[in-house]
Amino acid sequence: MAGWIIPLIVLLLSVPVGYLIAWLCKEELVPGRKWFRIIMGASVIIGIWFYLVNLLYITLTMVFILVCVTISLLKSFDKKWKKYRL
Repeated sequence: MAGWIIPLIVLLLSVPVGYLIAWLCKEELVPGRKWFRIIMGASVIIGIWFYLVNLLYITLTMVFILVCVTISLLKSFDKKWKKYRL
């Protein structure tokens, strides 16, 4: 049980990291929606694969990436958050 405390803390830190990335890249949120979805799909597939192979540290890395990208994708639909320039 104690071995899961540090990975859980790191996964919880993915939420503020996702907000930070979305805030730093406001102008790239709308054009990057396609890439966010591709990264999300790839991280799910890779995470499942490495879970089945029993490499949990790579699985946790893919979950971290999935959370960060999901927050960026959700923030790309927020009108107050994004800036879109052509």
